[in-house]
Amino acid sequence: MRKLILIPICAIALIVPFAVLASSGEGGFDGVVHNIEHQYHVKASRIPLMGLVSLVARGASHGSVSGLHIAEFEDFSADVDGQDLNRMVEEKLGPEWERVIRETSRRGNSQTLIYMRAEGNRMGMFVLDADGRDLNVVQMSVDPRHLEEEVRRYRHESLDMSD
Repeated sequence: MRKLILIPICAIALIVPFAVLASSGEGGFDGVVHNIEHQYHVKASRIPLMGLVSLVARGASHGSVSGLHIAEFEDFSADVDGQDLNRMVEEKLGPEWERVIRETSRRGNSQTLIYMRAEGNRMGMFVLDADGRDLNVVQMSVDPRHLEEEVRRYRHESLDMSD
């Protein structure tokens, strides 16, 4: 009887890791980074112990920022088609992410993409910034109430239109 119970447990133990590996890294932050590496033949630098850095950021920001992921591409010399990059990011992030900013320089050598999505009472932010020879990708979860407080702290008096 024990052998009959052990067989399904072993099968599940073998199948679950393969299913997780097959689905992970294909979308979201990791999917975008992997596609950039593959398409432009570059390697991302990742911060060692990023989980610890994310934990420190959460503590330092009093819970405003969490789930921090960063990838940096230095000496990024590839020509980037802004529309292709935008399409690839949207494809990998998925439909729950909404682009709120797309800024491209006149010469096309720099581009910034910012996407957001609802995460319960928090907000997910994804930022891709290609500027000259650097390309940076950042994803984080933020508390919009704290974000509003920070923006208000740095608001210049001449920009206050409530008067």
